[in-house]
Amino acid sequence: MRLFMATLSTETNTFSPMPTGLSGFEDFYLRHGTATQDPPNLMTEALHLWRAKAEALGWEVVESLAAIAEPAGLTVAGTYDRLKAEILGDLTAAGGADIILLQLHGAMVAEHVEDCEGDLLQALRGLYPDAIIGVALDLHCHLTERMRAASDLMICFKEYPHDDATPRAEELFDMSLRLSRKDIQPVMRIYDCKMLGLFLTKQGEMQNVVQEMNALEREPGILSVSLSHGFPWADVADVGARVLVITDADPELASRVAEQFGRSFVARRDAVTTDYPSIETVLAELTPQGAAPVVLADMGDNSGAGAPGDATFLLRAMLEHGFDNFASGLFWDPIAVRLCQDAGEGAQLQLRIGGKLGRESGQPLDIEAKVMAIRSGLGQHLGPGLEPLGTMVWLKLAGDVDLVINDLRTQVYHPEAFEQLGIDLARKSVVAVKSTFHFYAPFARIASKVIQIGSPGGSCPDFGRFTYTRGGQDCWPQVLEALE
Repeated sequence: MRLFMATLSTETNTFSPMPTGLSGFEDFYLRHGTATQDPPNLMTEALHLWRAKAEALGWEVVESLAAIAEPAGLTVAGTYDRLKAEILGDLTAAGGADIILLQLHGAMVAEHVEDCEGDLLQALRGLYPDAIIGVALDLHCHLTERMRAASDLMICFKEYPHDDATPRAEELFDMSLRLSRKDIQPVMRIYDCKMLGLFLTKQGEMQNVVQEMNALEREPGILSVSLSHGFPWADVADVGARVLVITDADPELASRVAEQFGRSFVARRDAVTTDYPSIETVLAELTPQGAAPVVLADMGDNSGAGAPGDATFLLRAMLEHGFDNFASGLFWDPIAVRLCQDAGEGAQLQLRIGGKLGRESGQPLDIEAKVMAIRSGLGQHLGPGLEPLGTMVWLKLAGDVDLVINDLRTQVYHPEAFEQLGIDLARKSVVAVKSTFHFYAPFARIASKVIQIGSPGGSCPDFGRFTYTRGGQDCWPQVLEALE
């Protein structure tokens, strides 16, 4: 038995002005068949698990590409074609495979291909029509009929933040094994909820939604239930939340359960979504208390959702409101990083920070700062794996304001993004992080309060700010009629 496996992952914000080129993968994570020789990260955990389980069964394992880029705008046509060709070429060179397992994101859009995952799966199916093809997906994927038709099994993460990548990978492998032994005949059906939103599964009604999916999977004939939250900052035909149900040789059951669960989810739309306050509302009411800091999430400038990561709206407002004891980051500013490297630690500099990528970045901010520390090669934890941070610079402004800038676009996941530089977050009244949800659990442990701000920017959670022409215009909350 031969297992072929690969990873291709980026999340495309079609409203972003930043193209996703080959350098986006090279800077973040690009391995040519060697990812399982590295420590696992979120999108390579599956490869490690699949290799271990396959080799324990005595299978041959062919490991192909592992390519991961921080979310940005449309993937350059030549870049997608090159990565796709490498995967197809590796499979052909191996002489095909009995089972093909892929860890994909599910929301990759290229200049010339709207559904990259469906395109890749269709190409694999065309080369080896008898192979079992299984796909693990981030829950912020676009579930498309093209993807479903070209694969035998698809499973999405159930949790956001994503701390269940390994259980989902194990689930996919085990079902693929059962299918190879002809113990099951999986049938997949999708129900379109026609909803745009952000759904945090660690609190409130979304916890019940996840528990209900797990309960359904214990029902006779049901193999798997996934809720794709969709990636809402994408103007594509298949945007929005969808339910995927896999049954054992029962298409009617799959369709019925998908629709029933989908309608139940839609009916709870107000309970599973949140209205996020504006910057002005939060700062006007903010009265930090206790020994622990208040943590603010700058949701509108989360590079993990394709925003530039250099917006100055929140930072400027905090300075204008007189806040003088806070830490803020990560600001993506390679130019400023280079200037700080040239000047060295201890230098006092005048710098122009952020505001470089366009109107969603705000205006540049002129500051005078001392270079406190410069570090390279550090990482921050997202689950068990470490995510790279690039070259980081700690800047000290007047009062006790600490800024962290870097040259690799990435959101903040963990307090260690600040603490490794020497910043003592416990001494801060406020810590402002450029992130949406992934920061939540690690920072909640050090915070007196966590406030997520509906700030302006490329990943603003107010979807009414974006113009949809392909599919989102038919989804709630754009139109209430979409749910009737």
